[in-house]
Amino acid sequence: MSATTPFAAVSAARSEWLQPHRIVLIAIAAALVLSAAIFMRWDWLPKYYDLALLGIWRTIWILAVTVTLGFMLAVPLGLAQAAGPFWLAWPAKAFCTVIRGTPLLLQLWLLYYGLGSLFPQYPWIRQSELWPILRQAWPYAVVALTLSYAAYEGEVMRGAFAGVPRGQLEAARAFGMSPWKRFRRIWLPQAIHRALPTLAGETVLQLKATPLVATITVIDIYAVASRVRQDTFIVYEPLLLLALIYLIITGILVFGFRKLEAKIPSRLG
Repeated sequence: MSATTPFAAVSAARSEWLQPHRIVLIAIAAALVLSAAIFMRWDWLPKYYDLALLGIWRTIWILAVTVTLGFMLAVPLGLAQAAGPFWLAWPAKAFCTVIRGTPLLLQLWLLYYGLGSLFPQYPWIRQSELWPILRQAWPYAVVALTLSYAAYEGEVMRGAFAGVPRGQLEAARAFGMSPWKRFRRIWLPQAIHRALPTLAGETVLQLKATPLVATITVIDIYAVASRVRQDTFIVYEPLLLLALIYLIITGILVFGFRKLEAKIPSRLG
């Protein structure tokens, strides 16, 4: 029986992809790609190839860094709101409310054009070792996107922490587990498991928010497409390629989160 299990899994996966609606969608996508390759202009691509690779790398880098740092901030924000004292819960709630209630573009501009324009006025900042970093645009983009992700995920983690059954925590306490051990082995893993589907969606939304960094001169893949459009007056081809790149990255993210969702329950058990 165990020898036939892998073949059964392969057959099931194959039958899933061979469903009629999936075949139609794949055929439509193939036809669109073929028509775009034949009837549209792509002679500009070799000239901007290296810049496009740099833009893709910078987009992925910004996404990975801001999601990682944002989630690290979201855990204490959610925990403070779910079980913290008033003097921790109130500031965490206020932070999430302000960040979620204002546009990300406004936050980005306030950091770059507001805070960033104040730093040059202080000689001790211009003469410090941080000035070569603070005079660039990418730190402000990273901070703005990190705070935005942390605020949204802080609310998600608040609900996830509150949704973990209190009986399990009380049982762990009765067995003599320390607060840190209860948090690390019971509370946090189950909260992440509950929040994972929402975290996947928010990560995709974070990817869609990365083009905003182009408004403060950060060269991501969206900025490359805009430069191609300005230099060559070719509109549709760069945008179609940009959409394809975002679709590929989104597909990889969704696939990765689904694999993670499938593994976490076994660890919890």
